[in-house]
Amino acid sequence: MPSYTAPTKDMQFVLHEVLKVSQSATPGYDELDAEFTGAVLDEAGKIASEVLQPLNAVGDQQGCVLENGVVRPPEGFKEAFDQLRDGGWTALDCDPEYGGQGMPYVLATAVGEQFSAANMAFNMYPGLTHGAYSAIHAHGSDDQKATYLPKMVSCEWTGTMNLTEPHCGTDLGLMRTKAVPQDDGTYKVSGQKIFISAGEHNMSENIIHLVLAKIPGGPEGIKGVSLFIVPKFIVNEDGTPGARNGVSVGKIEEKMGIHGNSTCVMNYDEATGYLLGEEHKGMRAMFTMMNEARLGVGLQGYAQAEVAYQNALEYAKDRLQGRDVTGDKNPDGPADPLIVHPDIRRNLMDQKSFVEGARAFTFWGATMIDQAHRAEDKDADGLISLLTPVIKGFLTDKGFEMATAAQQVYGGHGYIEEWGMSQFARDARIAMIYEGANGVQALDLVGRKLAQDGGKHVMAFFEMVKSFCKENGDEDMAEFVTPLKAASKDLQAAGMFFMQNGMKNPNHALAGSYDFMHLFGHVCLGLMWARMAKAALSALAEGASDTGFYETKLATARYYMARQLPMTATHLARVETGADTVMALDAAMF
Repeated sequence: MPSYTAPTKDMQFVLHEVLKVSQSATPGYDELDAEFTGAVLDEAGKIASEVLQPLNAVGDQQGCVLENGVVRPPEGFKEAFDQLRDGGWTALDCDPEYGGQGMPYVLATAVGEQFSAANMAFNMYPGLTHGAYSAIHAHGSDDQKATYLPKMVSCEWTGTMNLTEPHCGTDLGLMRTKAVPQDDGTYKVSGQKIFISAGEHNMSENIIHLVLAKIPGGPEGIKGVSLFIVPKFIVNEDGTPGARNGVSVGKIEEKMGIHGNSTCVMNYDEATGYLLGEEHKGMRAMFTMMNEARLGVGLQGYAQAEVAYQNALEYAKDRLQGRDVTGDKNPDGPADPLIVHPDIRRNLMDQKSFVEGARAFTFWGATMIDQAHRAEDKDADGLISLLTPVIKGFLTDKGFEMATAAQQVYGGHGYIEEWGMSQFARDARIAMIYEGANGVQALDLVGRKLAQDGGKHVMAFFEMVKSFCKENGDEDMAEFVTPLKAASKDLQAAGMFFMQNGMKNPNHALAGSYDFMHLFGHVCLGLMWARMAKAALSALAEGASDTGFYETKLATARYYMARQLPMTATHLARVETGADTVMALDAAMF
C-alpha cells in the first residue's frame, strides 16, 4: 500500500530561505518564524500521514453511497472530518471575527498541500467550504456573514459552488437555472446543476450551496447571471438549521477518480435562495475566489505528483531488476535495484525537479494573494491574476504527467490496483478539467491576462526576471542564470508574435495559447529553481550543517535547467507556426 510523508523540510526551505516570509512587510508575516511554521507543518503532517492517507484507498474503493436522499461518505471520513474540525484546521486562515485563526494564506497553502497529497478527495470537502466562505466574506451582507460564516469557518456547516449545468460547462451564459424574486426579498431557485463536488453528505449539520442562476428579465448571456446562497436547511432566527429547503440530490456521478468525494447532480425545485452581492453580478462575486480556487487546483496537481513520486522512489530503491551496466551495485543479490539505471533516474529526476519547482511557484503565488488581500497591493493582485492560469494549467498538466511517470517506474505493478499508483493518476486527472479546463486557462492567459492593465503585469514579470539575472551575474550562478535568460527571451518572443499577428488574425494567438501557457510555466519554474539555487549556495557559503540537502537542491536545479527548461524553444517554435496548420481542415474533413 502507498504511504505519504509530509515534505516539511522542503516546505520550510521554500518559506524561509527562498521566500523569506518572516522578513516580509506583508501584515501578519512577522508571526511566520521558522519555529512556528515548523510546528504547524509537523502537526499537519502527522494528520496527513496517520489519519488522511490511510483513508485514501478506502475512499477510492468504497466511494460514496446515496441512500434515501442522503449521501454516505466512505468509512472513516466522518471521524477524520470531525478530527480536522476539532483541531481548528479548517479555520487556519479565516477571519478571526468569525472564529478563524487569521493565519496568512501561504501557511494554509502549505498545510493544504499535505492534506491534498494524503487524500485529495477528502480534502475537497473543507476546500469547497473555504471557497464558499471566501465568496460570502467578500460579497455578503453583514447579516449573511453573521448567519453563515461562523459555522462555515468551523465546518459545522460545509459549502459548495454550483456553476455547471448539463447543457453548459464553461459557457455559463447558456445556463437555464432561474431565480424568481419573492415579495419577502428571497428568490425561488429552480434548475439542475451537475458535477457539484461535496454536494451532499452527512458530515455537517447544513450545506450552504452557492448557486449561479438568472433572474427573469435580466440581461442575456453571462451579464444576466446572479449568485445565490441556497442552504440545504433554512436557517432559523436562532441560527439553527430548520426546515429542509427545496434542494435534493439526483444522483452521484460515476467518475474516473476522486471517488471519496460526493460529486452530485443537484436539483433545485423552487428552493429558497438569498441574493449574494448585486443582481446580475454573479460572475463578479464568483471570480472573487477564482485566484484562490485555481491556485488550490494547481496545488492538487503537483500534490498528487509528490505522493506518487515518494512511492515510486521507494519502489525504485527496493525493487531488484537487471544489473548496472558500469558494474554490479548489489553483488550479493540476484540483481541491482531499479534506481541504478539511468532511465529510471531520468524519470525520477523529472518528477523531483517538477514537484519541488511547483511547490516554490505555488507558495510564491500564495504570498502574492496575501499581499493583495492583507496589504491591498494592486501590483501583487495583478501579477497573481496573470500567473493564476499558469499555476492552474501548467501544474495540473505536468502533475498528471508526473503521476503517470511515477506509475511507469513500477512497470506492470503500476497498473495493478493493489499498489495504489493508479489512484494517483486517476485523481490527478480531474485537476486538468475542473475550475476551468486547461485549454480555457490558456485562452484566458493569452486572450485576457496578457493585455490586462495595458500589459503592465507581464512586463513587470519580464523585468523581475531580468533584474534577478542582472543581480546574480556572478560565476557561481551562471549555470542557472544563463538558461533562465534564454527561456525568458523565448517567452518574450512568443508574446511579440501574438502582438504582431494576433490583431490581424486572432486565431494566430489562440492556436498558440496552450504552448504559451506551458512556455510561461517553464520560465516560472526556471525562475523558482534559480532562486532556490541561490538560497542553497548562500546556505553552503554560510557553513550550513546539512550540506547534503543543499547539494541535492543544486543538483536538481541543474537538472531542471539542462533537461526541462530547454522545452521553451520547442513551445516557441510551435507558437510561431501560427494558426494555418491548426485550422487547415474543414470540420467535415476530420
